[in-house]
Amino acid sequence: MRYISTRGLPGAAGAGFSDILLEGLAADGGLYLPAEYPQVDAGILASWRHVLATQGYAALAHRVLSLFVDDIPSDDLLGICQRAYTPEKFGSSSIVPVERVGNGPLWIGHLSNGPTAAFKDMAMQLLGELFGYELGRRDGYLTILGATSGDTGSSAEYAMRGRDRLAVYMLTPAGRMTPFQQAQMFGLQDENIHNIALDGVFDDCQDVVKAVNHDAEFKANYHIGAVNSINWARLVAQVVYYVAIWLRVTTSNDQRISFAVPTGNFGDICAGHVAREMGLPIDTLILATNENNVLHEFFTTGVYRVRASAEVAATSSPSMDISKASNFERFVFDLLGRDGERTADLFGRQLSENGYFDLSGTPEFASIPERYGFVSGSSTHADRLQTIRGLYFDNGVLVDPHTADGVHIAHEWIGKAQAPIVVLETALPVKFAETIKEATELDLEIPPRFAEVMDAPRRVADLPNDAGKVKEYIAQTNKLG
Repeated sequence: MRYISTRGLPGAAGAGFSDILLEGLAADGGLYLPAEYPQVDAGILASWRHVLATQGYAALAHRVLSLFVDDIPSDDLLGICQRAYTPEKFGSSSIVPVERVGNGPLWIGHLSNGPTAAFKDMAMQLLGELFGYELGRRDGYLTILGATSGDTGSSAEYAMRGRDRLAVYMLTPAGRMTPFQQAQMFGLQDENIHNIALDGVFDDCQDVVKAVNHDAEFKANYHIGAVNSINWARLVAQVVYYVAIWLRVTTSNDQRISFAVPTGNFGDICAGHVAREMGLPIDTLILATNENNVLHEFFTTGVYRVRASAEVAATSSPSMDISKASNFERFVFDLLGRDGERTADLFGRQLSENGYFDLSGTPEFASIPERYGFVSGSSTHADRLQTIRGLYFDNGVLVDPHTADGVHIAHEWIGKAQAPIVVLETALPVKFAETIKEATELDLEIPPRFAEVMDAPRRVADLPNDAGKVKEYIAQTNKLG
């Protein structure tokens, strides 16, 4: 399996999985994708169904990842999966439980039972093990530079904390996360964890990460890598839970189901796109946004328009307060027939000069619903409150506000998309206690496992929105190498 950049030319030589694992963003500014997606059929799905039922989630992850990883010995890859996905980390042997809501067509895929109570743990725990393995094999080290709008940061830090070959620098938008999310990150005392509160919004944090990566000399000197979903390894880990959920909901190997996915950065739903391209029987991919509806605007109009920082609303589903969806480039690359030159023009020149690009009226845009199965919707704070309240009092199911965005949009598509519809949970409700109380009047207690960080002194550096200042901070505090 070889990997190519979304901005590379056709026929360009590909890289191996272990190399792109450590590189993160491609040198030309693009994102890595397999040169071609591996294909699965009914026979493979039947074998995976047996593996999940008899050997569990880690064994299934090994089978799925083996299609994408050919430069790590199979036994070693199995060990990595077994260390990443344990009942101790995820609360039960199922790792990803699936729950039906009442007797209707709606299901919830519970992805948030990991160490930080967010779906990001599903990929980060694997990524931590992959990094540890590969750096040990190469006798190397890595400086992780990432951006978070809420949950990526804590999931990454919990997966990487205490690892002596890794240092983590996580940029957060100052004042834009919930108190619980801030405490999870800023309360960690590990020496290899560095939190930076940037004076800006998430998109600014993401831009700084990209700017640092574009400084080839600095990136090489400090061995800069990525844990955001721009890193292909993280995204392919998410493909596994689409497979697991599909297996748990279906009864036959050709049954089609739909997924409703809350998303801001297009990472979670991009994994669903990859799974669908591989041949997993997915009918519709229902994209749910909040008031920051850049992606919904594209899927309904064909115009992808990036918002200025001042236009990014602070909402009650803050992890989706994003206007530049990094992983969207992967989908557009596929949409355009994997034309790297055209993709580079859209995401490079056109976004830089105009702040938007327009595919409306093109045959590619017209093909999206039927060829790729994407539909979309957006919701408001009032919609989230109503959804949380209704699910809890009608069905005894409590969800966080991001998952509520997904449920709200899923309800709009019941009867249109093929049933059942599985909403992917993003976090446990306790992380957003204020919104839960507003919706239900419930006072949620902090789980005992988080008491230590909630009470711990905060370790965070306040920096301006300036890539140069961030590089200075890394140079001053990095103890690797």
